[in-house]
Amino acid sequence: MPDVLKAPLVVEFPFTRSLGPVQSAFLTGLREQVVLGVRTTDGRVLVPPVEYDPVTADELDDLVEVAPTGTVTTWAWNHAPRRGQPLDTPFAWVLVRLDGADTALLHALDAPGPDTVRTGMRVRIRWAARRTGAITDIACFEPHDGDPAPVTGSTGVFEDPVTGIVAAARLDYTYTPGRAQSAHLDALTERRTVGERCPSCRKVYVPPRGACPTCGVGTAEQVEVGPRGTVTTFCIVNIKAKNLDIEVPYVYAHIALDGADLALHARIGGIPYDQVRMGLRVEPVWTPGVRHPDHYRPTGEPDADYDTYKELL
Repeated sequence: MPDVLKAPLVVEFPFTRSLGPVQSAFLTGLREQVVLGVRTTDGRVLVPPVEYDPVTADELDDLVEVAPTGTVTTWAWNHAPRRGQPLDTPFAWVLVRLDGADTALLHALDAPGPDTVRTGMRVRIRWAARRTGAITDIACFEPHDGDPAPVTGSTGVFEDPVTGIVAAARLDYTYTPGRAQSAHLDALTERRTVGERCPSCRKVYVPPRGACPTCGVGTAEQVEVGPRGTVTTFCIVNIKAKNLDIEVPYVYAHIALDGADLALHARIGGIPYDQVRMGLRVEPVWTPGVRHPDHYRPTGEPDADYDTYKELL
């Protein structure tokens, strides 16, 4: 049996969003060690605050300060913290209904073990030493045996309010291709591009997925395509990606390899970015020791007629 292919993959991007008045006040309040909720038309206080009532959809803007102490409503023990989580030692995920609130806030509870955590236990906020106006300004919760803490009387108006946040979204996983993609990857090590033909519609798909996306039937017949192809459509990239050593601007394109019925995507090089066009004929450029083409470059052939690739747009 051949070795099973697998590779660690990371999908990561910074998510930037602007804040409306409610979220701005909430995050700015955390920076100032103040917790704000919002009051609904029926008198409930929601923490974290939202801009619209989840029941009536009414717009909400009546900010209310709640205490930094509260009660655990439910919990789960995290015995193996992951990168980026609030604590690097085992802790409990808890839902805490802060004193003065009618809903619960999700955060971490610093506790020595699961036998010390219970529903109904009293807790308080442990503030981060350095606060910037983010949910991480609450470092975690900690056990608290005292009475509800007093509030500051804040109205939600602060100097230098936080108006936007950047949240890093990241997914780490191990990818294992199936039979069809493994054959495709093995062929690339020989600088060949192999797809699979659908036994029903006879279309050739590259890269193959083991089944026809149109007919829904399994595919097994391998077909070598390319290596040359045609640019069907493209975009000009003007933002430099993290850990990608390519100068901007550059072109990323959909390329219909000769003999394929599905366009794959790849970078276009060897030509100024503003000269790339639909119908451009291209060929792969390989880098020694790399499994896949580094980029595609013009072949010097006349551009392909639109009718030869219009169905692949």
